[in-house]
Amino acid sequence: MYMEKKIFFIQFMKFGLVGISNTIIALITYYLLLFIGVHYLIANFVSWIISVFNAFFWNNRYVFKNTGTWKTTLIKTYFSYGLSFLLGTSLLMIIVEWFEFSAFIAPLLILFITVPLNFFMNKFWAFK
Repeated sequence: MYMEKKIFFIQFMKFGLVGISNTIIALITYYLLLFIGVHYLIANFVSWIISVFNAFFWNNRYVFKNTGTWKTTLIKTYFSYGLSFLLGTSLLMIIVEWFEFSAFIAPLLILFITVPLNFFMNKFWAFK
């Protein structure tokens, strides 16, 4: 039981490290696209596509032991992140449009919901 908790904790920490790089890539892409005049929802989608591939690559090599084919795992990874993307985008629209919060700060707040969701979806389904 102790070893299972230790392995779970180590995986979560590794996932967090991958997530930090993933978040940096996503935010740089998002802010760069905003800076050049791309609508924030399009910027959000493009940054998501790039960052999910980054997450798949590092989670596949560094965090989880992939028991399936890489193609199946990639599809499951995009699906997992897709669910959190839809939730995150909905929250982004609500926070920016309804609450008139900054489009630059809102994505940071949403991470508190989407990161744990992504970890559990990837650990128990995509990389199972």
